[in-house]
Amino acid sequence: MSVVENIRFRLIDGVTEADFRERDKKVHFEYMAQQPGFVSRWSSVSAEGEWFVVVLWATPEDAQATINGFFGAPETQEFLAAVDKTTVAAGSYTLVNQS
Repeated sequence: MSVVENIRFRLIDGVTEADFRERDKKVHFEYMAQQPGFVSRWSSVSAEGEWFVVVLWATPEDAQATINGFFGAPETQEFLAAVDKTTVAAGSYTLVNQS
């Protein structure tokens, strides 16, 4: 059963969108895409500067294992350092329809 994870957040003051795009790209290719059960990941940003990331996982176990390792992984530290932790909102959903 596939799982869709999402996270919304803003960046800390002083981090530019261009800088964060590089950090996000690094997290995507060097960490997320290397994890078992990874299917796909999309990052987007609103006109107001809120980021929205969606990740599709093959199983709930794959998603949880990656989340468990995310905060301690060397590849994620620059990404995490740019995120305003007070603005983070996340969710996990079972995929019921895919076209």
